[in-house]
Amino acid sequence: MDYAWWAFFDRWLHVLSGVMWIGLLWYFNFVQTPSMPKIPDEQKPAISKVIAPAALFWFRWAAMSTLVTGLILATMNGYIVQALSLQKGVHAIGLGMWLAIIMWFNVWFIIWPNQKKVLGIVTVGAEEKAAAAKKAGMASRINTMLSIPMLFCMVAQQNTGL
Repeated sequence: MDYAWWAFFDRWLHVLSGVMWIGLLWYFNFVQTPSMPKIPDEQKPAISKVIAPAALFWFRWAAMSTLVTGLILATMNGYIVQALSLQKGVHAIGLGMWLAIIMWFNVWFIIWPNQKKVLGIVTVGAEEKAAAAKKAGMASRINTMLSIPMLFCMVAQQNTGL
């Protein structure tokens, strides 16, 4: 198979992974979190023991896949160094890449470790659990806000040559 096929395949995986990552991010922030106070206490274990762990699995691996396929794509197309150093001609996608790297870091090193405490995967006291929920929630909201300019930069680079 030739370069064009592999570039297409990697771009497709990158977009697919990104849709899953941002879709789950927005699900958590716009659906699950605001709905939790409305759910009767006896039904909340279904969320915390079944739905949230599965969604967080796909969330963090979609983040990883998006980052890895994006870096592979930038390498294949020969602009990874220029983009990451925000050079003219690829600075929009470079800014989008840096925002995505920050978001990926938040997923793996802030959100997930704290969510393990919130969900009881890691046993902690009530006070530490509450602090972990606050940290994970804040990082998730930050990622939600960063996702908007990140997506804009990714699309702007491709369509306007900014």
